[in-house]
Amino acid sequence: MSQTLFVSDLHLDQKRPHIVAAFCRFLGECSSADALYILGDLFEYWIGDDDPAEGLELAIQAIRDLTNSGVPVYFIHGNRDFLIGKRFSKQTQCKILPEETVIDLYGTPTLIMHGDTLCTDDIAYQKYRSKARSPWIQKPLLMLSVKQRLKIAEGLRKKSKTATQNKAENIMDVNQYTVERVMQKHNVVHLIHGHTHRPAEHEFIQSSHTYKRIVLGDWYEQGSVLRCTPDSMKLEIIST
Repeated sequence: MSQTLFVSDLHLDQKRPHIVAAFCRFLGECSSADALYILGDLFEYWIGDDDPAEGLELAIQAIRDLTNSGVPVYFIHGNRDFLIGKRFSKQTQCKILPEETVIDLYGTPTLIMHGDTLCTDDIAYQKYRSKARSPWIQKPLLMLSVKQRLKIAEGLRKKSKTATQNKAENIMDVNQYTVERVMQKHNVVHLIHGHTHRPAEHEFIQSSHTYKRIVLGDWYEQGSVLRCTPDSMKLEIIST
């Protein structure tokens, strides 16, 4: 049976080895898939392609094993792993896609993205994102030692956790106007994204057209995958 798989927000971390193991098992069961799309935040953080990735070696090898089996794997940067680059792509043989990519999903043009750019009500985050993605910031950052970058990443993670706890729930969700605008920009009626950790299927009607937005779940406590076939789209939970 033809199926295309989508995952996001795995946040793989050596501190959660059971999630790493669950992801490896999942990849081992994907050998018959038409393709696998990882829509960002594969890792809890990634400090550059020289990241030692301690405790994550099996997951990286499992991705390579899947691509070696003939299943194409595609990746879109998330807010935690936007420093993944050409070396990682070569190592795993996964293809890095632009942050807004339209694919042909069994005859339906579908926009895929991480989803953080949809959360435009979170002004503080959008300002941070703009700075962090700037080559003027990334270039000197990558010149620091691995130890220094790891320390910075840990600091940013703690700061992000504190900021998230102090923000209203609606601010951290997508802005509906932004969703409508980006779907119209790409002329699609289907959108798949992650980032918010709020798995659900949303539909809205505009100008007599029905639009569908599917949000992928995270992998903190359990796994989450969207399975798409020529006839269906289904969000599923993967036990760990």
